[in-house]
Amino acid sequence: MRLDQSTWYEIETYLENSGGIIIPTGSTEQHGPMGVIGTDAICAEEIANRGAKIAKALVAPVLAYTPAPFNMDFPGTISISEPLFEAMVVEIIEGLAHHGLSQIYFLNGHGANIAPIERAASHFPNVQFKIASWWSSDVVNKLRQELYGDWEGMHATPSEISITQAIGRKIKPGIAKEPPEKLSANFTKQHAGDRHGEAGDHRKQFPDGRVGSHSALAKAEHGQALLDAASVALAEDYAVFVAGE
Repeated sequence: MRLDQSTWYEIETYLENSGGIIIPTGSTEQHGPMGVIGTDAICAEEIANRGAKIAKALVAPVLAYTPAPFNMDFPGTISISEPLFEAMVVEIIEGLAHHGLSQIYFLNGHGANIAPIERAASHFPNVQFKIASWWSSDVVNKLRQELYGDWEGMHATPSEISITQAIGRKIKPGIAKEPPEKLSANFTKQHAGDRHGEAGDHRKQFPDGRVGSHSALAKAEHGQALLDAASVALAEDYAVFVAGE
């Protein structure tokens, strides 16, 4: 059930039985030579919609303008500051809580979103929150590892590009046909949560936009399997969340 495609009468009826809502969050940033700029938002929104159908949950419009300063040297990226994003999330939560939506599940698709969402949520002791990335469940992580292993990398990953291929545009690999340099375990640990530094330095280090990810391994059939696994995982986790378990 989509909030933006519902009437207020329908929302009022929904609130008689549930105070839960799923908010998908993504980004508007480069995703390498064969990944569309809206990849993070597209993945989070599609999984949220599919999971919500299973769980009979309400889904808010996707938050697609988020912090991505490290990618601003790649054309098409739009980044907003962390304070602005945090303030926007605070006001969204205020609006939802005002109507009785006090169980808010953020389904995330972009690492840099997590910290400001957590800070925003800390302002609301009487609202119940869950913040989870679509890839964080054991079943989805296992599938990603089986499909791509270390070539999943950190950005412009074959898993997220597979999802966009399954539901939309397929782009030929081009220069992404060749694998990038593999990341060390230390690099991955140090840069978790999209801690990638200045935009100019980031583009010099990763000139085609991929961060250890072999995007050309993406396949639409992989994307369908990932969508199915992630949607079921979300529905199950959301049910536990709203039950207060």
